Parts: sequence; C-alpha cells; structure tokens
Amino acid sequence: MAVESFQQIFERAAQRKGGAQNLTQLLAEVTVHDNLAELTDDRLLSAFTKKIFQSGFVWRVVENKWPNFEQLFFNFDLNKILMMPEEMLEQKASDARIIRNFNKVKTIKANAQMMFEHTPSGQTFAQFIANWPTDNIIGLWAFLKQHGQRLGGNTGPYALRALGKDTVLLSRDVEAYFRAHELITGGLQSKASLQTIQTTFNSWHQQSNLPYAKLSRLIALATGDNHLQVAAQ
Repeated sequence: MAVESFQQIFERAAQRKGGAQNLTQLLAEVTVHDNLAELTDDRLLSAFTKKIFQSGFVWRVVENKWPNFEQLFFNFDLNKILMMPEEMLEQKASDARIIRNFNKVKTIKANAQMMFEHTPSGQTFAQFIANWPTDNIIGLWAFLKQHGQRLGGNTGPYALRALGKDTVLLSRDVEAYFRAHELITGGLQSKASLQTIQTTFNSWHQQSNLPYAKLSRLIALATGDNHLQVAAQ
C-alpha cells in the first residue's frame, strides 16, 4: 500500500477533530524545547530514571514519589551517584519513600556511567542529545538501548520527549497506522520496521516542515477510533 501524503493525513485528522483549527490547536499542545542543550547532566539522569520507573507502572504514583527520589539520590548528581557502592544502592532501594525495585534502582548508576563514558569531548551529554539529527532519531534510540540500561523499547523515546528532544513516539495508534497501511509487517522494534518508520516520517517532515513530535501526534489523531467530538469553530 502506498504511503499517504502529509496533506491526506492532515485532512483526515481534521475531519475527525472538528476542523483544521481544532486540529492545529491539538498539535500545538506538543512542545519541543529549544533549551535542551542547556540542561545539566543531573536533569537528564533524572528524566531517564523517571521513565524507567514509570515503565509498566502507574505514572501518577511515580510522579507523586519523585521528590523523594530526588532527595534520596542526591538530586541525581552524577559524581555522587558514580561514587555510590553497591551496598548503598541496595539500602536506598529498600527505602519505603520510593518505589522499591532494586533492578530499576541499579539503572541509576549504570546510566550515570553511560553518560560519563559517552559524552563527546567538549560537549555535555545534553548537547550530545540535542545535536543528534532528528532524521536519524532511531539511531539515538539504538544508542540509548545499547549503552544504557532499560532504555530500549519506548522508554528511551519517552525520556527524550520529556526532555524536549524532537522525537517520534511509537504509540499504539502510530503502530496501528503503519500496520494498517502495510508499511511494516514484522516486529515493531526490528531494524527493518524502524528504518521504514524513520524514512516515512522524514518524508512527512520534508512535506510539512512540522517537528517530528507533532507529526507523531498527527498520525495518532488520524488513526483508530479516537473520533473526538469537538464543536467546529
């Protein structure tokens, strides 16, 4: 099945959402931050860790406990995290103020090590992430999966989106779109599927000049049973 144009997808989504003006407002809710490169390492490690704990868990519970995580783990200061012995990690993992999951707690130090070892000379890790080309965002996903811990699947992309990196999210609706149009047939995370998804989003970006994050949202709004009843303006 042929790939739809951006205009075809936009028109279908607009029809579902009560018109182009309503759709444009919905897309405006997706933000991409220009100051990502200015973030400090502790904020990146905090974002990675939060998404790891939210994976497979109730996000609201993690959010409510997050101030305790920040306090218990030295506000995710990389130098302090890297100096923590295994015994201290085990002790903190049993603290009732946080979600007690030692396997996930261990990722804090592992991902701090990843950031320490793979920061390019003369850059911060935030600058490294910010400078990664969006037309190869699947390459950044692969990097986080390979060098980090528990940052594969959708966890890495969700963390990047939380930080403000312009990235696609492979939500159920986005996956459903690519399968319904027979653009992918194998596993969602296979190399072939991810490359097809990247190439397709690159084409839509060239047609629309919209950020990839908004294109991802647009595909979701144009797919499935989410016919939001919105009064036309």
